[in-house]
Amino acid sequence: MKQRKTIALILLVVALVLSAAFLWQVEYPQGFEPYFKREYYNQFGPLAISVELLIAGYYLFVGDKKTNFALAVFGFTALLDPVFDQIGLFESIVPVYANFILSICAVFCLWLAFKNIFKLKRISTIVTAASFVLGVIIELFFNFV
Repeated sequence: MKQRKTIALILLVVALVLSAAFLWQVEYPQGFEPYFKREYYNQFGPLAISVELLIAGYYLFVGDKKTNFALAVFGFTALLDPVFDQIGLFESIVPVYANFILSICAVFCLWLAFKNIFKLKRISTIVTAASFVLGVIIELFFNFV
């Protein structure tokens, strides 16, 4: 239990630091009309990924049965961002340093989710597919709205 909480706290700290960094990068437009443009909402994509990590870290900290699902959703979303960027589907606005950190966290979180290291609710094939689809939807939402 102590190891689970330690890992969760590390994930939470990473999520909070990245969330703060991404929030400071948000540019708030002047006037009313720019808030309805795609460029405004696109800048919240990196923040959404770090909030997913925050949620997954919280679930891991409390030992919730939804932990493995949250870890998988974060893992797929964080890994799909650089993959979609590399194949040319869209240009990612996640900074390189954050992509590196999030990719390491994503691989680790996927490993935690699929190995069921802390004996939380085992992730099924359907839940795996759902977390992958949700990751794709989140990525496409923030890059094609």
